[in-house]
Amino acid sequence: MTIAFFGLKQEPFRLTPDPRFLHLAEPHRNGLRSMLEGVSARKGLQVSVGPIGTGKTTLLYCLQHILRHESAPGSEVRSAFIVNPVLQQNELYETLLDELEISCATATKPAQLRAFHGLLLDTHRMGGGVVIIIDEAHLLPPELLEEIRLLLNLDNYAVNVLQVILCGQPELMQVLRRPECAALRARVAVITKLRPLTLVESRAYVAERLHIAGLRGENPFTTSALEQIYRHSNGVPRTINLICDRAMTCASQRETYRIDPEIVAEAVEDLMLLDATPEISPAAAHQLVDVVAPKRTP
Repeated sequence: MTIAFFGLKQEPFRLTPDPRFLHLAEPHRNGLRSMLEGVSARKGLQVSVGPIGTGKTTLLYCLQHILRHESAPGSEVRSAFIVNPVLQQNELYETLLDELEISCATATKPAQLRAFHGLLLDTHRMGGGVVIIIDEAHLLPPELLEEIRLLLNLDNYAVNVLQVILCGQPELMQVLRRPECAALRARVAVITKLRPLTLVESRAYVAERLHIAGLRGENPFTTSALEQIYRHSNGVPRTINLICDRAMTCASQRETYRIDPEIVAEAVEDLMLLDATPEISPAAAHQLVDVVAPKRTP
């Protein structure tokens, strides 16, 4: 009903990650560029962090899409995307082998490691690369972090064939500062950070999603409505999506095309966000502390 009322082809503010709706505001543009450059330069281990709802998973799906479909001929990149890192050791290897489409005769760890090392060897011969992307990495238990470090040890070629990207909430930085993670932390070569959007970026974000969804007329959100959405969302894309989606529903029920602050207030009240939204400003998000990664010793 809402889609038809506004003359759209699809829902513009769905919460599911969709690379088609990726809005490359400054933090996302810089983050994607840094990750791509890190893979291209064979940096090895990368870390990416950002507050809840800032678009980390969507960015990772976009990265994987680029790696799969836009790699240069003769240097293809195979990738594995782990979205749920709460795994047992054997489950980690089973997931990696499945994602990378590697056959293994038995489910024993030695056999799995031989199969994985064989992939690295074949990929090295062809001049390609292997990228392991782990989302929600702040949930990784210590034993899996150690397994990741040991996997990186398998890559003993002149250039890094294996790339690992750990992505998660800012707590991931604290996880990597634990004493038992010192050896893994020493391998971190690239750090990227996402932050909430500014007001200007939020306006552009809403407009672009509407355009991708098929809007060809005037933006239904008034300037004052967008300002109110920003105040309630603090620039967090996921919260912007929630408010905008509900506001469009409210507007269609009223049979009015213009979405003003009154409709936004109704949407926020429906979503019970007035007291639930944490106050995270873009300035505060910039205070995320970097992991100090010493250079890797040859």
